[in-house]
Amino acid sequence: MDLGSFTSGALTGLREGVEAALIVSIILAYLARTGNARHFSRIWLGVGTALVTSLVVGVILLITIGGLPEPYEQLFEGVAMVAAAAVVTWMLFWMRRQAASVKGELQGAVDRVLTEGSVWGLAILAFTAVIREGVETSLFLVGQLQAAGDTAGGSLSVLAGALIGIALAVVIGYGFYRGSRRVNLRTFFRVTGVGLVLIAAGLLSHAVHEFIEVGVITFGTQTAFDISGVLPHDEGIGLFLRAIFGYSSAPEVLTLIVWAAYIAIVLPLFLRPVTPGAATPVTRSPEAARS
Repeated sequence: MDLGSFTSGALTGLREGVEAALIVSIILAYLARTGNARHFSRIWLGVGTALVTSLVVGVILLITIGGLPEPYEQLFEGVAMVAAAAVVTWMLFWMRRQAASVKGELQGAVDRVLTEGSVWGLAILAFTAVIREGVETSLFLVGQLQAAGDTAGGSLSVLAGALIGIALAVVIGYGFYRGSRRVNLRTFFRVTGVGLVLIAAGLLSHAVHEFIEVGVITFGTQTAFDISGVLPHDEGIGLFLRAIFGYSSAPEVLTLIVWAAYIAIVLPLFLRPVTPGAATPVTRSPEAARS
């Protein structure tokens, strides 16, 4: 078991899974509170369809990348890692902006579906709420799988970690629904967000390394430093750091610059205080108004 790959997969599964689980739990709790628990089956239908779709997308991406000949495989891997880093960066800032209002917006969407009488719209609502997280998770995990490769069972470790993370996310979502467990969401998303920023930086730098290896990038290719004798990246702590943060004991100059620049720009922006936005009025359904 590669502990670094396992940890990065678990963090991804936990972070993305918690977002999806909380969205679903908010919808279910609101339906129960407004006397519409009979529509739960529609929610689970939408969730199940979204999960299957996300899994299919991930498998297609993984098979497509693995079936390409060199150097196209490396190019595709590099593009997949850049895309994964871009998606997770967008997701972090989207969640940062929307965290304060997402509950009210979801409840408003449920009200509109119930008012219009199209209960199957609940399945669509659940599907759209979960599919974004699912596809993001698939894309991000594919990038991590390509970065991990087969070193010390890296791929299996990423998948095992992701499954554990998602399982924990389901437990947190259930606790949120039952109201039996208090979760400081602001702290949770802040801490895991910092971890994902570092993981995304590692994916981006690894993508640059792939592009340098196949000759797409021809500048900044000289080795910045070499500490392989002190902390090699293919064993022990170095392997853990490589799986989590994209550490390399002998990075190219451009790879190191990209890694450092991403963290220097994205991390302060992510950690800066959120400016409170204007509250969006929510139209209540007759069922909600009577509750």
